[in-house]
This record gives sequence, C-alpha cells and structure tokens, in this order.
Amino acid sequence: MKTMLFLAIILLNTMAMGQNKAYKKLTEEEKHIIIDKGTEAPFTGKYEKHKGDGVYTCKQCGQELYKSSTKFESHCGWPSFDDEIPGAITRVPDPDGRRTEIVCSNCGGHLGHVFQGEHYTPKNTRHCVNSVSIDFKPVEIKISPVSQRETAYFASGCFWGTQFHFHRQNGVESTEVGYMGGHTENPSYQDVCTGSTGHAETIKVVFDPQKVSFRELAILFFETHDPAQVDRQGPDVGTQYRSVVFYTSPQQKEIIEELISILEAKGVKVATTLEKESTFYAAETYHQDYYQKKGGTPYCHIYQKKF
Repeated sequence: MKTMLFLAIILLNTMAMGQNKAYKKLTEEEKHIIIDKGTEAPFTGKYEKHKGDGVYTCKQCGQELYKSSTKFESHCGWPSFDDEIPGAITRVPDPDGRRTEIVCSNCGGHLGHVFQGEHYTPKNTRHCVNSVSIDFKPVEIKISPVSQRETAYFASGCFWGTQFHFHRQNGVESTEVGYMGGHTENPSYQDVCTGSTGHAETIKVVFDPQKVSFRELAILFFETHDPAQVDRQGPDVGTQYRSVVFYTSPQQKEIIEELISILEAKGVKVATTLEKESTFYAAETYHQDYYQKKGGTPYCHIYQKKF
C-alpha cells in the first residue's frame, strides 16, 4: 500500500510539472519546495507570522488546506496549524524514516511535515508548512457591533494557565486576569494569596457570540482543568484557586448547570461552584498574558476532552 501511495504522489507531481492548465505555473523556488520537496529557511516565509481570517490554499492547485482559526504561533520558524480541512492533506512516511511528510491530497504538492506530542495546543498536533507551498484567501469579515460582545468570568486555579487556553480560542477578543468573588476592595496579589479576601483568581473573557458561543467557552473551561479538585488546582492550594464560574446571565448559569450534570453523570464529583458576577479587579501588569510573554505552557492546565 505504501508503494502504491508513493507512486500515486509521484504521478501527481509529474502532472504538476507538465502542461496541466489546472495547476499554477511555478517559479524555480516554488518548484524546489513543492515538487522537489525542499525546505525554505526558517523565519523567512511570507506566512510565518501572518494573521487574518480566511483559508490557506495549496499554491499549486488552489485546494483549500487550512482554516485561519487553526493557525497558531509555535516560534518554530514556519507557519503552524493544529488541524487541516477534512480530506485536504495526505500523510506520507518521510524517506528519512523519522518524520511524516504532508502533501496536498489533490495535487501531491509538498507542504512540510506534521508533528504530534509537542503540547502547543489542545489538539497536540503541529503541521509545519512552508510558506512557499501555500496562498491565503481572505474572507469578508462581518464585524459585530461592540454592543453585541459578551463577557464571561472563569476561575480554574492559577489564572496564568486559564488565560493561556482562552487567549487561543477563536472568537475571543480579549482576556484579562484578575480577582473576583471576595469582600475586600482593590485587593493586591499578595492580599489574595493570604486567602483572607475571599477572591478567586479569575479570567475575564470578552467574546463575539457570532464566532464562539458561551457553551463552547464553558466546555473549554471544564476541559482545561480538573473541576473535581476542591480549593486547589494541581500544586496550587487555597480558596483563591477554587473552581468557579461567575455567571452574568440566567442563560450562562443554565449552561454551566447542564455541563455539570453531564460530568456528574459520567462519575465526576464536580466541585465547581456558580456565583453571580461581582466586581472584577484587574491583576497587576506582570500577571497579564504571562505565558505569552514568558513562553512555556501551563503546569496544571492540561487539555483533556470530557464532552
């Protein structure tokens, strides 16, 4: 089967180099990458740091390969995606015997390689793609009025880890870490750490409901921490690390209650509590976007599918 697959890909590549008018005429550089399976120099590609809403397509045949929502920053030097459009990518054992090559399923053009187990995103997959192999097709962006934005507040242990996951979620427009649920005005981090203020380390999430629903965010909340732990998350112990959702509407409350019921039906002893939103106090500047500034990944917020 592997031999047949290799032959099929070679045939497709041969067609691409011929006079097939369905394929774009490639430059010498593009041929080197797409046909001869070369690799562009790291941190030089057009799409390495590219952002925008749309679809990334195959440079050679135009097939849609990746949605922009699956692109993420891996700092590896090439565009990175954690998922492909179904049926768009073919995986092939690399001749080096160690890696897995990825090619366009339509024309066989070389894209790069796929890696797993690196924990960059919850999907734990990284498509490392040459910018030369792809084009970008933007979509018309319909911007919702600011009045239609919604806000949610989640507490699931150390707010660094919580923010790490929500910051990457498509449809989330901003995140801010802070303190909620206590009785002391304008608490500092040191105050909250004493456990005497009653606050929980909380993340404020502003999102566009046309792009992501509160239910999707709530599922992300439950799937990126252990909701069965009481007043702690991993090695962080104290009431400030409790699992709680501060709901802003009856609808948000109902959704959390529904998800808790689903988890409990699966045998999870959910410790997550529901509290009505109260005053949110922003945390100190050095706490904001901690992992984005410092690098690394959360030590106690590991994605685990639960729904």
